Amino acid sequence: AMENGELRERLLSAWIGINGFFKDSRMTRELTYNEAVVMKLVYDQYRADGVGCVPVQSILKRTNMLKSLANRTIDSLCAQGYVVKERNGRALSLRIVTQRLPDFLAVHQRPLALAQAVIDTIGPEDAERFVRICERFLDAEVQI
Repeated sequence: AMENGELRERLLSAWIGINGFFKDSRMTRELTYNEAVVMKLVYDQYRADGVGCVPVQSILKRTNMLKSLANRTIDSLCAQGYVVKERNGRALSLRIVTQRLPDFLAVHQRPLALAQAVIDTIGPEDAERFVRICERFLDAEVQI
């Protein structure tokens, strides 16, 4: 077993490396990184319920984006016709524009190919383990 101090240093190094890998990969050329992240959240909701309506508050919480950056990102996605804003009382939500879905899916092929390259490199078992670890970590909502 690794000594705890060394484990912490290696965990931070791994975290920085993974984060840099995904941000530098230019996963999508047509969308900015933040636009791609927001679209993925809305698309996941669409895959789950066939509607694809996500509260902006949920996007802020899940991405840790500053409100100003999130608003610019959302405005840009609206201008490109990928999503529309909807108000339910005081809550603002984003809904996917299904007519633009084929265009998004074409753009989404690049991050999917990147994910496949990761699976091919580390193998499906480690990829599944990685997903489970990430989901467990995110579900725990670790407070710093």
